[in-house]
Amino acid sequence: MASHFADRLCRAVKDKRTPLIVGLDPVYSRLPEAIRNHRDMNDENDAAAAVDAIFDFCTQVTRIVAPLVPAIKINIAYFEKYLWEGLETYYSLISEAEELGLEIIGDVKRGDIGHTAEQYALAHLQNTELTGLEDTITVDAITVNGIAGVDGIKPFVDVANDQGKGLFVWVRSSNPSGPDIQDFTNADGKMFYEHLADKVSEIGSEPACIGESGYSNVGMVVAGLSNEQASAFRNKYDKTWLLVPGFGSQGATAPDVIRYCKTDGTGALINASRSIIYAYEKPQYKEQFGDDWKKCIEQAVTDAKVELANAMEVLI
Repeated sequence: MASHFADRLCRAVKDKRTPLIVGLDPVYSRLPEAIRNHRDMNDENDAAAAVDAIFDFCTQVTRIVAPLVPAIKINIAYFEKYLWEGLETYYSLISEAEELGLEIIGDVKRGDIGHTAEQYALAHLQNTELTGLEDTITVDAITVNGIAGVDGIKPFVDVANDQGKGLFVWVRSSNPSGPDIQDFTNADGKMFYEHLADKVSEIGSEPACIGESGYSNVGMVVAGLSNEQASAFRNKYDKTWLLVPGFGSQGATAPDVIRYCKTDGTGALINASRSIIYAYEKPQYKEQFGDDWKKCIEQAVTDAKVELANAMEVLI
């Protein structure tokens, strides 16, 4: 029997003493010059050269952050751009991260119903036994679009339960136009994202989804709430792991996002992507470490962890 995803998250967050996770959104033009100038990786328009550069970068970033954070989030869109070469790189990176002991979230945002949803779930969450693919593993959890309702979520839950995996249903986003839809209010004054969150919580509260930690393997992606809303959301869905985007480059501060955590530091994963992986572009790190881009990233992770820890102390 596979171990429970939510229990593994609890252990990982406590072991690393932080809810911070790092998102991998690699863009070739922003990679360090040392990688882009390499003779075998210096052609952005050559698929093989570009994916080799991206894999080299992401692998090194993963090795830097692995001792410091409980999980990474890999955005598949940045790999799908390169078609089959990119997808091969995506799965190779999963293997690298797994060997480093990280929990791995595939930011794939799949969504459909019935048999199609089941096939998406099997593709992204099941560790296949197909001949020729025995060494290919899938991520520990994925993001799911919940717009189709229970019919679009349950197939992912069934596979996750069988595989010891998890999912995060996209409930509320951090983009400026998101509230146009997500905050739409019905006649009873209930917002759309609140209604969706209730449905996700209902599915995730089934006994098969709950681990020994008391948390469900069915989480939610949520961001952009006011401090009061965030605290209320956290308290209402006490069995739910929350995946929280927006920290760093998108403008959310540590006090903004730490409210999604419980006072013991669990319950939320605070994602930072560009503010970490491109830290070597920031003047304060360039002044400190020069061209040593790895040191810049390592320091950015440490600084982000300190910010969140300080915010947690104030919250408590």
